[in-house]
Amino acid sequence: MKEIRIMGIETSCDETAVAVVENGHRVLANLVSSQINIHRRFGGVVPEVASRKHIEVIASLVDEALKEAGMTGREIDAIAVTYTPGLIGALLVGVSFAKAYAYGLGKPLIGVDHLEAHIYANFLTEEPPVFPAVCLVVSGGHTSLLYMRDHRCFELLGRTRDDAAGEAFDKVARFLGLGYPGGPAVQKAAQSGKAGIYHLPRVYLERSDYEFSFSGLKTATINLWNKLKKNGEEAAVNDLAAEFQEALVDVLVEKTINAARHKEVKQILLAGGVAANARLRERITREADKMGTAVQIPPPALCTDNAAMVACAGYYQYLEGDFAGLDLNAFPQLGLAVQKTCG
Repeated sequence: MKEIRIMGIETSCDETAVAVVENGHRVLANLVSSQINIHRRFGGVVPEVASRKHIEVIASLVDEALKEAGMTGREIDAIAVTYTPGLIGALLVGVSFAKAYAYGLGKPLIGVDHLEAHIYANFLTEEPPVFPAVCLVVSGGHTSLLYMRDHRCFELLGRTRDDAAGEAFDKVARFLGLGYPGGPAVQKAAQSGKAGIYHLPRVYLERSDYEFSFSGLKTATINLWNKLKKNGEEAAVNDLAAEFQEALVDVLVEKTINAARHKEVKQILLAGGVAANARLRERITREADKMGTAVQIPPPALCTDNAAMVACAGYYQYLEGDFAGLDLNAFPQLGLAVQKTCG
């Protein structure tokens, strides 16, 4: 049986990433050029700066990935690239490069949904997940709960109506002066604090659906901080960070567990940058164990943006012959908010 090797290219935000994955699970190379130090001084990603940095490093990163994989571009079977969702300028860099590279090599081009790619980070293992599964996709720009009956077969159960979980982390961290990126900064502060000293709302937890909302939690955190300062009370940043994190995790875990119970799934999958959060990983594993449901979570390095997950998702599209033309364009706001159904 011929080995199928897919090159993945990821430039949806501020990470330039290139990977080579064999047969959908064996990672031959997985390189990431991070821009965190560049954007940290701004407290968030500056789209124009991100796009320029992608242009500067993408070609050399492709060369490095091929060298690490021990192969040439001619030995790649297809080029998979993130085309949606993300920052439009950043996406266009990756899409434009991938189209030119695929054309030059005479290889198929595959357009990959960034959120679908995050889910497929769970398949970069020797023992892939089993279906049916409920998947929580939780990142800086997206929070969605999906029912996955088979490969590339998704039913959208619920999503955030405003701020995504990662966005709330970033905004609260910036307001509290904890630094950037917000998720790791809040987690670090929370480890030295104690949840319950303050009380923050568990928004939408009283509802029986699978919708999310984190704008209210973010606002409640900021208002509480301002109120404490106005009243001359000494507010403990670490305790407030711990309560914020706990409130957010409570909602994510309870809704995911309820969905898994309702759908009677065999497994729960986590995906996206916030899936690297230690408290979320601990809580959802513990609650799933109570009802005898397995949990699969990628290692932290595969939760954040990377190209191995893009190549993995591209592999399954390759098997279906789902290729893109050279007219492939970038779209900033599609993604798995558009429901995909089984064929």
